[in-house]
Parts: sequence; structure tokens; C-alpha cells
Amino acid sequence: MSTPKPTAKISSDGSPLPPPAWWRSLRVDGPLPLRLGIGGASLGVLLLGWWLITRGSATEAWISPSKLPSPGAVFGALGKLIDRDLLDNVLATMARVAKGIGVAALVGVTLGVIGGTFRAIAAAVGPFVLFLRSVPMGAMLPLTVILFSIGERQKWMFIFLAVVGFVFADTVKAISSVPQRFVETAETLGASRWQVISKVLVPLALPDIVTSLRFQFGLALGYITLAEAINTDEGIGAMLNTGQNRGLIEQNYMLLIVIAGIAFLIDLTIRYLQRGFFPYRKDL
Repeated sequence: MSTPKPTAKISSDGSPLPPPAWWRSLRVDGPLPLRLGIGGASLGVLLLGWWLITRGSATEAWISPSKLPSPGAVFGALGKLIDRDLLDNVLATMARVAKGIGVAALVGVTLGVIGGTFRAIAAAVGPFVLFLRSVPMGAMLPLTVILFSIGERQKWMFIFLAVVGFVFADTVKAISSVPQRFVETAETLGASRWQVISKVLVPLALPDIVTSLRFQFGLALGYITLAEAINTDEGIGAMLNTGQNRGLIEQNYMLLIVIAGIAFLIDLTIRYLQRGFFPYRKDL
């Protein structure tokens, strides 16, 4: 569905009135530069508030530096993180996330397409998906250690289990949301079941499936730090664990900012690619 546009109103002489300003309309986006400016201003206000409550010495600051360091101290810790091989650790984390998301996409999308087309399959898989979506992933972590031992496979399988249920459910929803008239038209023209699935359902549902995977990538970046805290010396999670044990609070805060920045850049990149591949979807 595209972003709604203001409905044109007619004047007394029958000529259309200009649409109202975007801020006076419901669910209408403003110009991109203005939206970026508003987002930047929000970050500026946040940084200003952060600086105000942490400025001064340890006795003058509203919040102790041992709990919340100043922005200068946090951003100044970036150099120390680089000295701790930040780039190599980021690449190690991204490789685990990519592997887990890749397997989840292969399994979740495939089963989701089948489940969205044949509802009996969705009903059969549903209880397992409900379990994966309902159980806290922190509680699943010991189970993955038991099942897959402590190693690389345990880490990306943890990501797989964390997101595959959501990928399956979102894919079923995307397939089910394709208007029935497209299916009926294809069948009227003599399309087989396989052709309806591959030529109608999957192409029309693909933008929403990719959106689901985009969201799950950000979710996986948060989950992987749990798995990397166990028996590993590389990855962002391992760096966070080391920083906690050594009291490197400024570096840990900076690592959280790095994680958020990576998630933002990935989301921005995938959204840009989506708009290129699916130009007819104005809501992406």
C-alpha cells in the first residue's frame, strides 16, 4: 500500500483547491530534507541533554561517570576500540548474523510461501513458530549450547532460532495479503499451481518479505551479543563482555552506539535497494 495522499477539495466555482500542507494532513510524509532535519534535531537535543547531566567533575555531575560517562568520554573511547581490533570484531559479528539470517531466510521464506499458499501447512507449523516467537531468547541460549555445543555453529544457530519464526509468520502474511483477484485471473488464463505461486504470489509478496528480513537483521544484531558472550574472544559481544569485566564503561557505551550505527546503515542500504527493485511500492 502506498502512502495516502490528501483528498482534493473542490471550491465553490468547481475548481480544485490546493491540497493542505503536509503537517495538517493525516499520514502524509513531509519533504525528505525536512524529515532528516527533524531527526537530526532530535539527536541534537538528546546529546545536549546527555551533556548537561554529565558535565563537570564526578561530584558536580547529576549522574556519576561510573554510571553514565559524558559524550566526550564515550566518543573519545572510539580510538581505544580501534586499537582493540574493532573492525575485525565487527566483521566476525556480521558474518555470524549473515549466516543465521541467511539460513532463516532459506527455511522461513520457503515454508512461509508454502504455508501461505496451503493453509494446512501453516496450521501444522504454527505451534512450533508460536513457541519460537514466545520463548525469551535469553532462555534459549543454554539450550543452543546443549544442542550445538560451544562454537561457531551455536552462535549462528542461535540467530536462526531467534528470527526464523518471525520470517515464517511474515511470509505467510505477505502471501495471504496478495489480492485473490490476481490468483483468479492467473487461473482463468490457464496458469498451473506452480505458475500461480512463482509468477503471481511470490513476486507480489516479495517486497513485504524483504521488509521482514530487513527488520530481522536489526533484531539479530541485538541477539548476537548474547551468544558472543560465551566462550569466544572475537565479535562485538565478546568486546562488551571484556569491557564489563574490566570496567571499561566508556568503551561499552561506544560499542552500543556502533551497534546502532551498523543497524541504521544496513537498514538504510536495504531500503534503498528495495526502492530500486520495487519502484511501484511507494511505502518502502
